[in-house]
Formats: sequence, structure tokens, C-alpha cells
Amino acid sequence: MKFTKMHGIGNDYVYVNCFKETVENPGAVAARISDRHFGIGSDGLILIKPSETADFRMDMYNADGSLGAMCGNGIRCVAKYVYDYGLTDKTEISVETKSGIKHLKLMVEDGKVALVKVDMGAPILEPKKIPVISEKDRLVDQEVIIDGTLYCVTCVSMGNPHCVVPVEDVAGLEIEKLGPLFEHYKLFPDRINTEFIQVIDRNTVQVRVWERGAGETWACGTGACATTVACILNGWTEREVTVRLRGGDLRVCWDEEKNTVFMTGPAEVVFDGEIEI
Repeated sequence: MKFTKMHGIGNDYVYVNCFKETVENPGAVAARISDRHFGIGSDGLILIKPSETADFRMDMYNADGSLGAMCGNGIRCVAKYVYDYGLTDKTEISVETKSGIKHLKLMVEDGKVALVKVDMGAPILEPKKIPVISEKDRLVDQEVIIDGTLYCVTCVSMGNPHCVVPVEDVAGLEIEKLGPLFEHYKLFPDRINTEFIQVIDRNTVQVRVWERGAGETWACGTGACATTVACILNGWTEREVTVRLRGGDLRVCWDEEKNTVFMTGPAEVVFDGEIEI
């Protein structure tokens, strides 16, 4: 199987061009190749496929082999791949995902994609659609007790479920301990991606991400979008925010008039390779 390893600010995936390759049992392949000691090493596997409803389709698998719905960093890398590797010459494309069709603008420098702006769509705030077990209309600044500690959480879906949690010291957080407790908490029937955040100022937020099925990742595009929405709902920031993740920064704007979230960030190729599967 020929592949390309790529990353969006440290959120790395193995990408396979399924216009040329066939991947049988992709969940098992994802788990094998994602292992950072015995595989290629990644946060998961993304398959780039033909689509009947968009320019391209992406299927995303987490490092544990589970099928994911959407990945903001991953879709930017898909955009870079299809342009840089000659699958398209368009600088505005559509990509079919499990959470709907996303529209992307490619910013090209010296013949290669440097930045990608993604229309991530409207945030989903209704608990049963996230999903979160609750009778409320929204879960904003909701108190929960996990492992004996009180947290105030805001829940948002950007095509996949997120729980945004403000903390006093995001850098010193014991995320390996706390992340799984949120991921498997009883309120979240499909597990949850958790963003532990520290608001720096009205335009800047520091974030660490615990992704369901992958653990701590260096970045999460949908998580950055969910974080921005949560900050705006709580009145902590303006509508356009720089989200600082371990791997780098993303610019996120929740357009009030269109009720859509725009995310802009880079995508980079690490290397091409081939592996027996």
C-alpha cells in the first residue's frame, strides 16, 4: 500500500489515495499503522476516495481502528494532497465526510497548498444531536463532577462530539489521567472529544485536546472550532479567535450572520512511503 504521511499542526494521519489503492478492513489497518513503535505512527488513517456528491470523499479512522466522523486538520491535508498530487487544479473544492459535505478554499504558494480555509458548517448545540444525555436545550457552563472534582463544561458538535472544559493551568494538566475520565463519562453515549482550555485574552485561547480513540493529540481542527463556539457562548472571547494548540495555531471565526464556523490553518507533507498490509 502506497501512502503519504501528513500533518496539520502536529495532528498526523496516514493518507491513502483510493483512486489508485484498495484498503481492505481499514479499521484494522488504521490500528496497525498508527502504532508509533511498530507501525508508521499516526493519529489514524484517512482514505481519499471518489465521491458522487462532492469533488472528493474522505473516510477517517482513529488510531484504535474506530470510524471517525470528521477531522478538521485531516480535511485540510486532504485538500493539500489532492492539489499537490495532481488530482485537481481547482482552488475551491468540496469534500464529502461522514458529517456532511465541507467546502474548502486552498491558498497556494509556489505551486503548493500552504493554507486551507474550511467552511466547517453550523455548530450543533442540541444535546441529543451531539450526543449528550440531557433534557436541556443546550449544555453551556454545565456543572459536572468527575473523579470528585467540579468542572463546568460546554458541549458542541462540529460533526463529532466535543466537551470544552476551562481549567486554570492547561499546561500542567494531567491529561493522561483526566482525558479518559471525560471520554467515557456517563453523559456521553458515543464517548467524547475533550478540549481543556485556558482563555488568554479576548482573542486567544490555549488548548490541549484529548481525542476519543486516539488520546492526546497535538491539534484538533473540529476541537478548535468547538472551543471557539464555547468561548463565544460563554462570553469569554470575540467571534474570531486564535486557538493555540500544542502543534501550532489555528484561526477560527464563528460567522454570526451565516451561522457557520470558518477554520484556517496549514497542512504539510511529512513523507511518502509504501508498506505491506
